[in-house]
Amino acid sequence: MGAVWLAEQTSPMKREVAIKVIKSGRFSDSALQRFDLERQALAIMNHPAIAKVFDAGSSSEGQPYFVMEYVSGLPITTYCSQKHVAPRERIQLMIKVCEGVQHAHQKAILHRDLKPSNILITEVDGKPVPRIIDFGIAKATQTTGGGGETLTMFTQAGGWLGTPGYMSPEQADPGTLDIDTRTDVYSLGAVLYELLTGSLPFDPKQWRNKPLHEVLRQLHEEEPQRPSTRVGTDSTTATTSGTEAGKLVNQLHGDLDWITLKALERERERRYGSPSELAADLTCYLHDEPVTARPPSVAYRARKFVRRNRIAVAFTAVLAVLIIGFAFSLIIERNRARREAETSRRVSDFMINMFNVSDPTEARGNTVTAREILDKSSKNIESGLNKDPQLQAQLMDVMGNVYERLGLYSRAHILLERSAEMRRQVLGPSHPDTLRSMDGLAWLLSREGHLSEAEKLQRQILDARRAALSAESPDLAMSLDHLASTLGDEGHYNEAEKLDREAFGIATRTLGASHPLTLGMMTNLGGTLLQGERYSEAETMLRRAVELERSALGVEHPTTLSAMEVLGATLIKTEKYAEAEKLLEETQDIQVRVLGPDHPDTAGSTYNLACLAMRQQDHEKALALLRNAVDHGLPFAAALGMKDDPDLQALHGDARFEALIAEVQKRAPASPKSN
Repeated sequence: MGAVWLAEQTSPMKREVAIKVIKSGRFSDSALQRFDLERQALAIMNHPAIAKVFDAGSSSEGQPYFVMEYVSGLPITTYCSQKHVAPRERIQLMIKVCEGVQHAHQKAILHRDLKPSNILITEVDGKPVPRIIDFGIAKATQTTGGGGETLTMFTQAGGWLGTPGYMSPEQADPGTLDIDTRTDVYSLGAVLYELLTGSLPFDPKQWRNKPLHEVLRQLHEEEPQRPSTRVGTDSTTATTSGTEAGKLVNQLHGDLDWITLKALERERERRYGSPSELAADLTCYLHDEPVTARPPSVAYRARKFVRRNRIAVAFTAVLAVLIIGFAFSLIIERNRARREAETSRRVSDFMINMFNVSDPTEARGNTVTAREILDKSSKNIESGLNKDPQLQAQLMDVMGNVYERLGLYSRAHILLERSAEMRRQVLGPSHPDTLRSMDGLAWLLSREGHLSEAEKLQRQILDARRAALSAESPDLAMSLDHLASTLGDEGHYNEAEKLDREAFGIATRTLGASHPLTLGMMTNLGGTLLQGERYSEAETMLRRAVELERSALGVEHPTTLSAMEVLGATLIKTEKYAEAEKLLEETQDIQVRVLGPDHPDTAGSTYNLACLAMRQQDHEKALALLRNAVDHGLPFAAALGMKDDPDLQALHGDARFEALIAEVQKRAPASPKSN
């Protein structure tokens, strides 16, 4: 109908404009009426998404023209393709386009030719802004002229006004005269479909050689493919290619499928009633709110609620776990709700029974109320949770480690061995939880004096963790540290030191220098240096460890007490007897108060004091302290090592010392079964 020229306005301001004129020879009444309608339609609209009209008139030959805003932009699909605009940003652009079309409808103007080439994208301050142009076949829906006249357009019988592929079924049908706002909604849906998939709902090329009635039949009877299905079947689209297609399918599947297909409904009664309704649903999609295009359901609205309120839902879940009072709740999943509820009930019942202990007096050491709780619960765990072996193994592992920390090795051994076996059967031999139980059992074997069995199991765990975990994993550091401790007890000091340093380095980098595990590994490295008779290095390392642990953990923390005890033993070797005695007695006093007199660590300090007494030539005191240590829980490995301890060599031949060694040998724990 017209030609558009780029021009420069010189007054009253200087700017580039677009001048639209009717092409020569097109001065028919219908063309003039259509041209005048576009000019008047643009003149009455004022919206940032619609190109503005500045002036109008006729040439000296009577050729009408109007001057409008010059939009230096690309069609919306071309712009999004060239700029690789993400789907969410494309939707935001479409919302602005819908708002512009809604403004036109509020001015009683239907565009009737919405397509990418009439929706240009220009950049303002680096951000894309849509401009709707070309209202050349627009239609007024009510009286809009200044003198009360009605602006109307006619449709040629048997012809089209619009662009195939973007026209609604009713607009394409010459027999339908009551075109309303929903025809523009259909066109917006077609543009949205093309933006998301890179293709139109129906390919207009297939209509070139088909009669009109066949085209109308297809528009009225056939449904377009869902956008997610179209993307999934095409090898490339405007928004993705190759392996990225799967990700786009997931984005389109669901709400965007429903929204796009509702805008493209064949029956306009089922279509969005206005562009603002389409924009509202697109906004809901961006905000993770329910959309009207999708049939409502409780599950659908619940998912939307969770997405919008992630922090609140997470806090509520944590609070629920705290109320239940148990730290081993599984992550709640919708398809496992019944099993989760049953698990929670079992845990709750088991814990209530755990704490149903009479006379809950407070004490220290292995007579604390926790001991009573553990003893009762460890007896009931087989029957109380036999329907959930995974949870049963988890609780056994926890209680076994608590027994180990209390120094009750025989009780700990039963639970840790059972936990490792159950997890191996239920989860598999390489599962992290299985390896964690095996590691706890191996550490206990080492404490019990079964060094070769402990080393074999620890090497197996270390190999599995090296294969499955990153080189900076704290669990890997734990395996290295535990194996190093066993190797040190076996006399393999060089390999033990190498593993200790590797573990200490990983823990320092991943957990930080003040983390309890890091500080514990620092103490273990100092102990290995002591075993290797590198006393000066050991003393420096252990003094630093004690200083850091007292500051970070407190003097009563088991890790701090362990470092103090090993430092005391080192000071004996460096002949700083007065300082060693003071430190070991302080350590023992705290251990008796915190851990109890029968704890293995307490007995370890007593043993070191016996060695100090020997250094000071007080054999009677040394024998008395050794008897005390053996009677109050000295680990079998340490007790058995008395006969080879250089500090105790002077006691060989003493009948009391020989009798004590014989007694220790009789107390040897049973050999563990093969793992």
